[in-house]
Amino acid sequence: MAGVLVRTEIDAPPTEVWRVVSSIPDHVLWMDDAIGIEITSPRSTGVGTTFDCETRVGPIELTDHMEVTEWVEGRTIGVAHTGVVSGSGRFTLVEAPDGRTVFSWEETLQFPWWLGGPLGEVPGAWVLRRIWTRNLANLATEVARARSSSLRPR
Repeated sequence: MAGVLVRTEIDAPPTEVWRVVSSIPDHVLWMDDAIGIEITSPRSTGVGTTFDCETRVGPIELTDHMEVTEWVEGRTIGVAHTGVVSGSGRFTLVEAPDGRTVFSWEETLQFPWWLGGPLGEVPGAWVLRRIWTRNLANLATEVARARSSSLRPR
């Protein structure tokens, strides 16, 4: 299984970062590899939420079926991947001493044979780490955008 961990500090408190990451369909706004997300369960938040994420990494497109397995309001979202790529993932938000948010994204994934199986784990993890590091920069930008629009007088 390939393990990937990326982390960043976002210049906003966890409540504001949570507002952005807790809207699963809006992950396409900051995830370069997510080209579409469809909620497939009656609920769209919390444990038991299921969704399909159309994913593109280079020339490879696939549907990633996921189920939310952990939801701690304001702090954690955990998912199980049950599609072509299997495994688990977790977003964690921790408030830094200066009020900023330390955002961690950790995944443990198993690739199918046609993506190299166990042999594809090292290069696959390297590629995903690069994409997800960029995604976290996008997330910080999206949080700043959401923050500035909510601070504007009406």
